[in-house]
Amino acid sequence: MRFIDRRAALTGLLGGVAASALPVRSVLAQTLEEAAPLGREWANMKWRRGIENQRMADLGDGTFLNPILSGDHPDPSILKDGDDYYMTFSSFESVPGIHIWHSRDLVNWRPVTAALTTNIGSVWAPELIKHEGRFYCYIPARFPEYRSNYVIWADRIEGPWSAPIDLKLPAHIDPGHIVGEDGKRYLFLNGGDRVRLTDDGLAVDGPVEEGVYDAWRYPEDWIVEGFAQEGPKLLKRGDYFYMITAIGGTAGPPTGHMVIAARSRSIHGPWEDCPHNPIVRTRSGAEKWWSRGHATLVEGPAGDWWMVYHGYENAYWSLGRQTLLDPIEWTDDGWFRARGGDLSQPIAKPRGGQAVPHGMALSDDFSTDKFGLQWSFYDPQPNEKDRLRRDSGVLHMRAKGRAPADCSPLTFVQGEQAYELECEIEIDPGAVAGLILFYDRALYAGLGFDAQRYVTHQYGIERGRPANPHGRRMFIRLTNAYQNLHFDTSGDGVTWRRFDRGMEVSGYNQNVRGGFMMLRPGLYAAGEGEARFRNFRFRALGA
Repeated sequence: MRFIDRRAALTGLLGGVAASALPVRSVLAQTLEEAAPLGREWANMKWRRGIENQRMADLGDGTFLNPILSGDHPDPSILKDGDDYYMTFSSFESVPGIHIWHSRDLVNWRPVTAALTTNIGSVWAPELIKHEGRFYCYIPARFPEYRSNYVIWADRIEGPWSAPIDLKLPAHIDPGHIVGEDGKRYLFLNGGDRVRLTDDGLAVDGPVEEGVYDAWRYPEDWIVEGFAQEGPKLLKRGDYFYMITAIGGTAGPPTGHMVIAARSRSIHGPWEDCPHNPIVRTRSGAEKWWSRGHATLVEGPAGDWWMVYHGYENAYWSLGRQTLLDPIEWTDDGWFRARGGDLSQPIAKPRGGQAVPHGMALSDDFSTDKFGLQWSFYDPQPNEKDRLRRDSGVLHMRAKGRAPADCSPLTFVQGEQAYELECEIEIDPGAVAGLILFYDRALYAGLGFDAQRYVTHQYGIERGRPANPHGRRMFIRLTNAYQNLHFDTSGDGVTWRRFDRGMEVSGYNQNVRGGFMMLRPGLYAAGEGEARFRNFRFRALGA
């Protein structure tokens, strides 16, 4: 099936301008009903719908449509363990983090656990591996005043996972683990550097070796964000070690990020660049998936081979980098090529394997503890979870700070272009609480209230405080209709009234603010006392 998206065609004509600068769909759309026809060509070729109408990659006919994990699941690190696959991602300032997902067919995924429960800073591009029966995850993390790489380990993927161990590697990110022909363990790092590990994998064994691989260079007239040699992922196949590297920058122009490969008969080099480089690259702003890169190779259930990597969805930078699956073929000369193109079309599923139930419900009646599996705090202090208490279907959240910027809101990842949130909220005198879409401390949008007034959040500031007719208890509904927000409020959950301020949020993204995050839905409680949340509901609105 061939189709053309009007937004994509227009962005292509304008040279691949970022969606945040050209929110075609969201500028024209005033309501969900008006928005849908504008993307009809892409909308008609839609995903299967699963829990709460969330999109699924598996189309149920032997094919799948990317992404395999929608929403912000960047820098994927995938591990094959017998018939099982496990994958984790950058979690940035969200704690618990290092969420691990499980699959048996590479297309359907379910969450297992959050392996990191300690705030070690903003987490970038972890590496999940298994070595001699034990699971390890190598984690770059950075606070403004301190940065390093850490390792955690577990004997079972479900945990318990160890506390983070500081490897004292302050100058590098993106570790890629490999065992060399000498039997020693190594981490390859950004910039083409490398460090040897001790045999137990819990410390470095010697200094960082600089410049062990100088990556392939693209033509100088290509439009990229910057060279940025990073994300090395290594595997041994046959007589060769293969190194898959990301270059070109992970955001900025959609044509920048790319996947390249090199190989060597020894872990110590020399490294030979692949003649097919770049293996993957977005070539035009008219494509469905932008800035594709940071790839790992993995063998499928029946012996076929695939790459997982991330990409931005055209016009939806606010969803962050989503996880894509791309088939590859090995060539007679021992190299490999990608076969999936720009991934806007259905692709035959990997052969073999069994589908696990995909995804999870994002609604929460607070009768069970979904902290870590769904909910995470933004940049929490130690013992932040003590602010939360569940009792008889009510989430009690102790207030903190004065606004979303300093109260460590409770947020989650979602992957829909259009969705609705609804919750009953009750506050103590002196508290303020509400529903928000949170990028970081300086950029968020939403609606809260105190006992007398609403609080409107826009651009990360408080824009207005109209009178609140409901007092200290109300129902709030937040609708994100293709990056256009509107709100409805109710005193009884039956009769609703539209709030008179709406917002357009396509610019709440990396190319405007930096930080590489997504616009996460969340709950917040600031001021004094506590807020009580009941019956949080999520529903995707896509067709």
